[in-house]
Amino acid sequence: NPIPEDAVPSTVVALINVRDRDSGENGEVSCNIDGDLPFRLELSSENTYKLILASALDREKVSAYNITMAARDRGSPALSSRAALVLEVSDVNDN
Repeated sequence: NPIPEDAVPSTVVALINVRDRDSGENGEVSCNIDGDLPFRLELSSENTYKLILASALDREKVSAYNITMAARDRGSPALSSRAALVLEVSDVNDN
């Protein structure tokens, strides 16, 4: 679902669940997002992150965001994975 351009910062946009089947430290996973985007990731629970709107959106400037999330475990050697999310911004009547 698109996010309206008038959504306020701190709005939760998505919940992301990560998991690693390893045990102990090897199963601990951290996530981040790439690029300079108006979003941030925040740990919600042990395996869940919230994608949160960090600043105001303007559909006339950017109508969609390609968000790449990276997950990395604490194993040795560390393993990582990436996933992409396309987030569309819906227009709000500016008049």
